[in-house]
Parts: sequence; C-alpha cells; structure tokens
Amino acid sequence: MDTKQLAALVAVVDRSSFSQAAEQLGVTQPAVSLAIRSLEKRLGCQLIDRSGRVVEPTEAGHVAYRHAQRILGAERDLFRSLEDEGDELTGHLVVGASTGPGERVLPALLGAFHKEYPEVMVSLRVDDTETIVDRILDRQLEFGIVGAERPHRSLVFEPFLRDEVVLVVPTDHAFAGKEIEMRDLLDVQLVVQQEGAGVRTVVERELRAAGVRVRDLNIVAELGLQESAKSAVEAGLGVTFLSRLAVERELDEGRLATATVKGLEAGRLFYAVRSASRPPGRLINSFLQFSRLSLGDKAVFPDETRERPVRGGRVG
Repeated sequence: MDTKQLAALVAVVDRSSFSQAAEQLGVTQPAVSLAIRSLEKRLGCQLIDRSGRVVEPTEAGHVAYRHAQRILGAERDLFRSLEDEGDELTGHLVVGASTGPGERVLPALLGAFHKEYPEVMVSLRVDDTETIVDRILDRQLEFGIVGAERPHRSLVFEPFLRDEVVLVVPTDHAFAGKEIEMRDLLDVQLVVQQEGAGVRTVVERELRAAGVRVRDLNIVAELGLQESAKSAVEAGLGVTFLSRLAVERELDEGRLATATVKGLEAGRLFYAVRSASRPPGRLINSFLQFSRLSLGDKAVFPDETRERPVRGGRVG
C-alpha cells in the first residue's frame, strides 16, 4: 500500500482541510486530493466527506485513519532500525516544536546538524505545545521540543533548554524596566496566546499558585501564538507574557521592553518529549547530543535535573 496516500489521509483528517494537509506534507493541494481519490479507489469506498464546509472522515474513513496511523508508525520504526545499523548517520529527522524553540532555536540547530551530517534530511513542524504533544501521542511525530510538560503515562519529558518567561511591554509603557506587583496585572490590558501554548500554560499555573484568578485579568485579545502576540504589543494593544528567546532581537533593537512581576517564577524549561513506548533511535539521540553541546550554557542535560520541576515548566 502506498504510504504517501496513507500520510495524506492522516493529514487531511487531522487538519480537517486539504490545503492545510498539503502545507503540512510540503506538497500541493491537488497532490493531496489525488492521493485521497486513489486510496478511495483502491479501498472501494469513500473516506472523506467533502459535501460540507468542514472536511470530515466518513465511517470508513475513521477506520482507515486508525490503520493508517499504525502503518505509518511501523514504517517509521523500520527506517529508524535501518538507520541504527549503518556506520554513517543517515535518514530523515522530523522535529516537532512549539513556537519558542521552533522559531528561534531549532532552525539554526537543524541547519548546523545537517551541515555536520549531510546525509540526514531535516524537517521542522511548528505548532503550539498541546498540538505537538498530541501528534506524538498519535504517532504522527516521534519526538518534539515543547514549552511545558503535560503529565501522561505514555510520554517521557526530558529537560532540554533553559528559558525565561517575561512580561513584554511597549518601550514607553509605565511598566517598562520595572518590577511590578502581581495585583498590577489586574489593571493592564493583557494579550494572551491561544489555548495550548506553552507560555500561556506556564503563566496560568503560576498565577493560580499565587492566588490570582485568570478570569479576573483584563484580557483584551487572544492572538494565536508568539509572533501575533508580540506584534500586538508593538502596536500598543497591551502587554503579554512571552519566551525571552522569542523577543531577544526586539529587546536588543529597543523595539520592546520587559517588566518583572514580583512573585512570578520566571525561569522555565523546554522539554524534549517522546513516546514512552518507543526509545529514541540513533538519529534522535545524535541530534539531542549535538544540540545540547551547541547550546552551551542554555542547554540542560537530563542528569542535571534529578528532581522534577514544580507545577510543570519551572526551573527548580
């Protein structure tokens, strides 16, 4: 069976969109449509209901989707086993990442890794933390780098990179460069990222632990991921919490400023996450070791953190 057709089916069902599936797979939309039609012809039944505004799998499509996930997972296991056999590092490394590391850290690491191992093809899939974790659970991804832990018996999280969550404000804001009280957050217009974003998860946990109810905050906008929230702050819409990694350039250029919130734990970790049932192969282990050596002081090796971070995402 053509695994490209199966991959197209999985992508369409996951994204509920032919165009977004094509973007995920790095092909054209007509190519995805052709793959689905060919698979339907071979199986002798309709897999995707195209009649409504939202693309949905038929009953047969749900069955085919579950089998496709298992077949694609077996294919990845096969390639990983073959990669581990050779002396030269080869194969296709696919990394899922939340927006913090995905936009500022991993592109450079993957580029350097490919330069060191030219026979390895590298791909990066960027989304919010929850989506990346879900894709690992669904066996669409083998591992990822994310901004918050999500307790689950089927997942293993290992510390990977030190980061800091900062309150980002316009340069002329009254909070710029100052330390503010937790209660001061109740009086400002706050921009937040979408549900599932790692920074939002970490900040909401910290606020709840400090006795601040999220519903009491003056949230004026929920704007996707970090780039959208950052642009909103630059435009003067409000203030927002972001990864320092995501705003280092703007801070250096004087386009944005930060404030410190008293009582709010700023340190956090990014984690390498994978399925507990699938030990990482040689390719992933090589990339993780290469990355940690390349990151220098910002890197965290698993044996450096014997105790688990408190409330998820905090550096103890």
